[in-house]
Amino acid sequence: MSESSRGVRLGVDVGQVRVGVARSDPHGILATPLVTLARDLTPGPDAVPSDLAQLAQLVVEHEAVEVVVGLPVNLAGRHGPAAQHVLAYAGRLTEVIAPVPVTLTDERMSTVVASRRLAERGVRGKRQRAVVDQAAAVEILQSWLEAQRRRTE
Repeated sequence: MSESSRGVRLGVDVGQVRVGVARSDPHGILATPLVTLARDLTPGPDAVPSDLAQLAQLVVEHEAVEVVVGLPVNLAGRHGPAAQHVLAYAGRLTEVIAPVPVTLTDERMSTVVASRRLAERGVRGKRQRAVVDQAAAVEILQSWLEAQRRRTE
């Protein structure tokens, strides 16, 4: 990564019920789990949902220079209903955290990979559901970081 692109990135896995958040180190080498936020599905028409407000707070707290949101592209490479949902979420997030940029990245397998890795470590059932969103956010951010590194090598 170039000097100008240094800084903490947040990775976000948007689900219907929860939002998993991961963060990178300032050098963009390693993604680590941060927090799972509950989706606020009942805000007023002009209100900022609490999960978006919490994400904005995390951006400030960690001095994030970019937020990377996983976009669920189906295996055929098309945007289904889940992708439309994430696009809408990313749009709201962009408004809430401006001028910090929001970047979308293909995450078609992140939750599957995260679930498998957790199961390999013996984390199953309720314990897995509690952390799988964060683990998926880590997968999203880590693969994005590695793609950026490959691009600049």
